[in-house]
Amino acid sequence: MRTTRRVAAALLLVATVGLVIAASSSAAQERPRPREAACSTSIRGSHATTDCFNPNPGADRVQLHVECARWWDPDMDTRPVEVGPAEHVRLAERCWKEIRKAWVSHHR
Repeated sequence: MRTTRRVAAALLLVATVGLVIAASSSAAQERPRPREAACSTSIRGSHATTDCFNPNPGADRVQLHVECARWWDPDMDTRPVEVGPAEHVRLAERCWKEIRKAWVSHHR
């Protein structure tokens, strides 16, 4: 009786470990790759520039947004630009004075 319980416990342990390993490997395989272009944004004084490269097989549309620091300085946005597969684009925008922040949005 005692041997049967030990064998059952060992089988249960092996089955549990197998399920955990199978679940973690399938979860790692199911993670979707980001389908966005990789962008790098820099700010120098009143000028903001972003360089975007799309390594994916599908196209991505990117747009640079600039928030100006002064209340009287209007915030600026570039027009959305399509970045095709293996293409590179550079977007630039500026404020009259300082820039508070700049970011890129992705559209499908």
